[in-house]
Amino acid sequence: MRIVVVDDQELVRSGFAMVLGVHDDLEVVGEAATGTEAVRVVRAERPDVVLMDIRMPEMDGLAATAAVLDEADWDLKVVILTTFDPDEYVYEALRAGASGFVLKDIPPADLAKAVRTVADGGALLAPSITRRLIGRFAGRLAVDGAVADRLDRLTEREREIVRAVARGGTNAEVADELFIGVATVKSHVSSVLTKLGLRDRAQVVVFAYESGLVEPGGHDIGT
Repeated sequence: MRIVVVDDQELVRSGFAMVLGVHDDLEVVGEAATGTEAVRVVRAERPDVVLMDIRMPEMDGLAATAAVLDEADWDLKVVILTTFDPDEYVYEALRAGASGFVLKDIPPADLAKAVRTVADGGALLAPSITRRLIGRFAGRLAVDGAVADRLDRLTEREREIVRAVARGGTNAEVADELFIGVATVKSHVSSVLTKLGLRDRAQVVVFAYESGLVEPGGHDIGT
């Protein structure tokens, strides 16, 4: 699995590269200190996963995320690196197609797992962080009428799945909440992605709020 690490702090880049490098199935094939450099490195190395900082000189991580995903003609995943102070740019990065985010102080043992999760098509949306992030910033966005119209494509059960995912639930938690099997949850999520033309669970969360299906403040958004 090929990885590019993008952060304007050399210590952060080298630390992530070192942690990932001890795993036989993971290889850091490039590093970048700016968004502009990130686009160039990703284009040259064609990685599977990019770990992307948000606040960088020349081009920020938001613009770089949109640029690399727009150019990629292969299955590329972007994970946002954040110190989480909560940053509305992280929400915008999810809208741009990022598959989630990890905190820069993530335990080393969890970093490789996070990269593999995203590469396998999952989304890195830790429930407590997601609820705080989305709950804080989604309220600033008006419901998008065109997005809301796409709700008609979903069955009532699929809407329930979307609501549960938007609250940060894992497949197991959604299954428990709706009294269905985990395999059934996975099947419904796959159907939702197909019907709505979404990339992954991260974009399901964004869709839920922008369509008005879930309203910020309507549930416990964590501590």
